Amino acid sequence: MEIAPLIIRPEIPLENFFPIFLSSAMVIILGLGYIGIYTIVRLGKLHKSFMPAAYAFWIAQTYCLYYLGVLIKSEPFTQYVLFGAMVGFLLIPHFVYFLMVKTHESVEH
Repeated sequence: MEIAPLIIRPEIPLENFFPIFLSSAMVIILGLGYIGIYTIVRLGKLHKSFMPAAYAFWIAQTYCLYYLGVLIKSEPFTQYVLFGAMVGFLLIPHFVYFLMVKTHESVEH
């Protein structure tokens, strides 16, 4: 029985610890900002002019996730997967809101 050889990845420099920590925390915080503003605008509690702020949060979140991938030296395929996840994170609230509206219309009428 053969054991597969280990893939040795280069170590992440210690001086990258704080930028990695900060960018990963910002991914979470900016994601909350995007979802929060998007939801509050869709509920009608904020004027629709705040919607670009939600998308600005998403753009900043996407950049922080890209920067995190660069800092941890992820492979190009992993970068594509992360970007695909961010596109999903952009589109899923739209889909959920669409389902909510259609469900509301079918129950009301």
